[in-house]
Amino acid sequence: MAIAINAAKARLRKNQLAVGIGIRLVRNVDVVKVMKAGGYDWLFLDLEHGIMSIETAAAICIAAQDSGIAPIVRVPYGELAMATRLLDGGALGIVIPHVDTAEEAREIADKLRYAPIGHRSVGGGQAAFDYAPMKMGDFIKKANDNTLIVVMIETPKAVRNAEAIAAVPGIDALLVGSSDLSVELGIPGDTGHQKIQDAVDKVVAACKKHRKFPGMGGAYSEELLGLYIGKGMKLLLAGNDLPMLTAAARAHQLKVRAIVPARGKKK
Repeated sequence: MAIAINAAKARLRKNQLAVGIGIRLVRNVDVVKVMKAGGYDWLFLDLEHGIMSIETAAAICIAAQDSGIAPIVRVPYGELAMATRLLDGGALGIVIPHVDTAEEAREIADKLRYAPIGHRSVGGGQAAFDYAPMKMGDFIKKANDNTLIVVMIETPKAVRNAEAIAAVPGIDALLVGSSDLSVELGIPGDTGHQKIQDAVDKVVAACKKHRKFPGMGGAYSEELLGLYIGKGMKLLLAGNDLPMLTAAARAHQLKVRAIVPARGKKK
């Protein structure tokens, strides 16, 4: 019986960077091969802000499993039933946005982890195990161990509660959503601001104390990535498909327009 290894969680356990790419625009399985060729460890399938269906997300997740890139899905706020359906359908991890308190984190762990950690319902064979028949005890233990559960820290309240959130069993990682956090702090878009840096320091310290993985999203420049990696961030959302495609397309057309035609030599 094979198991689809969660490449992101495996790298984090080795204290290595787990570099992910946001998928919001592209809605087909080809993106798996493209981003695997690009060297990414995990896909951040965005069902919070994108229009991707559960069915499409599950198809991408299963394709990602066989390609060795971990499919991690962000669901809309509060959609824990959607999250469990995606886990049953092929996701190897879930990102829950806008988690402000330890109570919310405990509910997430309770719903997304099998017993004895939580009370997730067992739905039968899964793609991560090639749908092979297994003893239920082995199945739930391996599934719990392989699944990455991430909560997003996106408000000042969440930052204040970071240590309590990090202490919750069943939560693997705290990911700072610096875009929304910058808006909440009154510095919209300034994801390198000292207020964001201070928040990152608190989250990293909380994660270190409770042996959780600190993550960062919304800071995509080389300078900012270097800054936050230096502060201890390990689970990195390093970019998104839409701005990446737009930037590459604009850069290429500007190069084309700048080409000076070669003039033929006179005889």
